[in-house]
Amino acid sequence: MLQSVATLFYSRSYICVMIAQIEMQHALYENSPCLFLKFPYDSEAIGLVKTLPQAKWSNTKKAWHVSYYADLPWRVINLFALKGVKVNYVNEKTPLPLPEQPQVKKSYEQLGKLNQSSVDKIEIFKRWMLSRRYSESTIGTYCDALKTFLRFYSHKELNEITNEDVIAFNNDYILANKYSSSFQNQVVNAIKLFFKTIENKNIEPELIHRPKRQHVLPNVLSKEEIKLLLGAHSNIKHKAMLSLIYSCGLRRSELLNLKLNDIDSKRGLVIIRQGKGRKDRVAPLSEKLLALLRNYFVACKPKEWLFEGQSGKGQYDERSLAHVLKQALDKCKISKPVSLHWLRHSFATHLLENGTDLRYIQEILGHSSSKTTEIYTHVSNKSIQKIVSPFDTL
Repeated sequence: MLQSVATLFYSRSYICVMIAQIEMQHALYENSPCLFLKFPYDSEAIGLVKTLPQAKWSNTKKAWHVSYYADLPWRVINLFALKGVKVNYVNEKTPLPLPEQPQVKKSYEQLGKLNQSSVDKIEIFKRWMLSRRYSESTIGTYCDALKTFLRFYSHKELNEITNEDVIAFNNDYILANKYSSSFQNQVVNAIKLFFKTIENKNIEPELIHRPKRQHVLPNVLSKEEIKLLLGAHSNIKHKAMLSLIYSCGLRRSELLNLKLNDIDSKRGLVIIRQGKGRKDRVAPLSEKLLALLRNYFVACKPKEWLFEGQSGKGQYDERSLAHVLKQALDKCKISKPVSLHWLRHSFATHLLENGTDLRYIQEILGHSSSKTTEIYTHVSNKSIQKIVSPFDTL
């Protein structure tokens, strides 16, 4: 038996003491292969063991035992990893090598099919989000993330899914496929919200932790590159769309959602209605851009949306807008993997380099927190270029 070692775990309202190690031993029990779990008495650890299928206590062995199957050792390790508890896989005093982790389905196409119960629950969850006015983009993202997660566990019922399954999904699907931490965050957010609204006593949303957020610098084009890009198109509609994104720091959806009366020429403002976070805001309208928009209006005569589709009905298509950017990049021979969001990043960085106060930039971009806007201070060359390298003084 291992010596009793305790570790303190802090929660919001109490401190609980939990064992630090568990001994896991492979042996026969009543002529059937089992895993025995030995540890000093601990109510929380016992509660975790009971979540394992067919876990039973043996008075003769003074240990818990579970019928053995291929991925059971890894399941036990992942289960107690949530609490920071180390599991030692031993045979008497000799450590045993862990069996190879079971092969999992790695590609999206290989995942199982959703059962009807999961389909129904996702629909209930979707209606719940609609009633609370979540954006269409968020609803779509969360539902797609949930479908991936539940397809991964298509062999399980919802009420059988546990916190350790979330850890296994992160390791065996997200990390195995080298998906980004932002995608992992989206999945975790969807899972947490879903299981808060859909009852499942085997999963505790507050124990599902998001991955550490990556600190990635925004991609920025130089003013010279922006000038080339915005001047690449002879089509006035294409020129106006790209110019408006850069000139006002707009997101793609914000540009496409603009209507004619959102251009306030008398006050020199562009009104962005219900942007990200369902917030209205305004951005300054430059005289140069206003002249371009007036020429565009005379040439194209939009009726409702500022930028309408080719048929003159409905909003301009997102994919067509991305193609407009790609054509401009080809004409300028810019080989960087530029996206429309680079124009927004470039706008903010160039404002900062021109001496605009960070607080004003935050308001124009519609950031809830100044910390989000502060990332542009790391890519602005205004102060960095003034630093003299010690190499120059050698």
